[in-house]
Amino acid sequence: MSLLFSSFTLTSPKGDLILPNRIIVAPMCQYSAVNGEAQDWHLMHWGNLLNSGAGLFIIEATGVTPEGRITPACLGLWDDRTEAALKDKLDRARKLAPPTPIFIQLAHAGRKASSATPWEGGQLLSKEQGGWDTLAPSPIPQLKDERLPHELSKTELTELIEAFVIAAQRSERIGLDGIELHGAHGYLLHQFLSPIANKRTDQYGGSYENRIRFPLELFAAVRKAYQGVLGIRISASDWIEGGWTPEEAADFASRLKPLGCDFVHISSGGISPLQKIAIGPKYQVPFAKIVKDRSGLPTMTVGLITDPHQAEEILQDGDADLIALARAFLYKPRWAWEAAKALGGTVSSNERYWRCLPRDAQAIFGDVKVGQR
Repeated sequence: MSLLFSSFTLTSPKGDLILPNRIIVAPMCQYSAVNGEAQDWHLMHWGNLLNSGAGLFIIEATGVTPEGRITPACLGLWDDRTEAALKDKLDRARKLAPPTPIFIQLAHAGRKASSATPWEGGQLLSKEQGGWDTLAPSPIPQLKDERLPHELSKTELTELIEAFVIAAQRSERIGLDGIELHGAHGYLLHQFLSPIANKRTDQYGGSYENRIRFPLELFAAVRKAYQGVLGIRISASDWIEGGWTPEEAADFASRLKPLGCDFVHISSGGISPLQKIAIGPKYQVPFAKIVKDRSGLPTMTVGLITDPHQAEEILQDGDADLIALARAFLYKPRWAWEAAKALGGTVSSNERYWRCLPRDAQAIFGDVKVGQR
């Protein structure tokens, strides 16, 4: 039997969550919210991907505060209004699809917040353009000509932890199955981890031990308040000399494990425009293997995994436990159906789609029978 289409169990203090297969829809920003509120675009987008056949769907980076959003159009979960909008769209999307576990990625963009959407250039917005003051471990901008971010005080760090905790509690009320904290791609938690962005001289900066302190404190606080499946996405390399390394990422994951971390999602990059990423098929898989082997945590890998046999090989080799895809699902929303046909697996689907398959692919829906008048 294909490993990609075997089940996988994520265990949390609340109990076991069984994923029907090991295909994950990775979080993908849609830049379609209004004042943080989910819109009809999210309903369409989520309903579509919940019918993809994947074993888990992760909602995009969701700001725990207004200033934590990457752009003014990013999704939020910081008050009753944003909570109600997200719940409404989520409940409606779930009615359109087979039962599928859904996580949310809680995030704060730090110095990369207050940016334009990608199709508007993606650069830092001025106050006149609707931008705002950004926050960071140190007053160092992402790009050298950008205005300086505000260096977070200890009091502000405590407030940020509380914002993540409250967003986690809102996630539970909404009925989500799990949470992924965003510690990758140059956003706030990654900024603390990386010596490129973190030049603090207090207990939260300088040495490796100090740089990991705030992310560990934040994770522990969320874990204490939230008993469901909880994990984190990590950039395992800054791809720049003197930056965060795969070995540090693996050690960091090892320290998260006794705090109650249930999984890690391994990506890379995002901390500096000077990064030199060696892009190619499966280019981040070696990082996932290092973290998985050293931490023993269930590990997702992601990045230019586009072929079902490629995904299967990663699992067979023991390099990761779960395979996450992002843009591949935007291009082919039924990627998991094609993978099931290629590897002899089965997927769940809304019965309205049962009649669409070519005859040689009927088995991917199992033993369903479809009549026709």
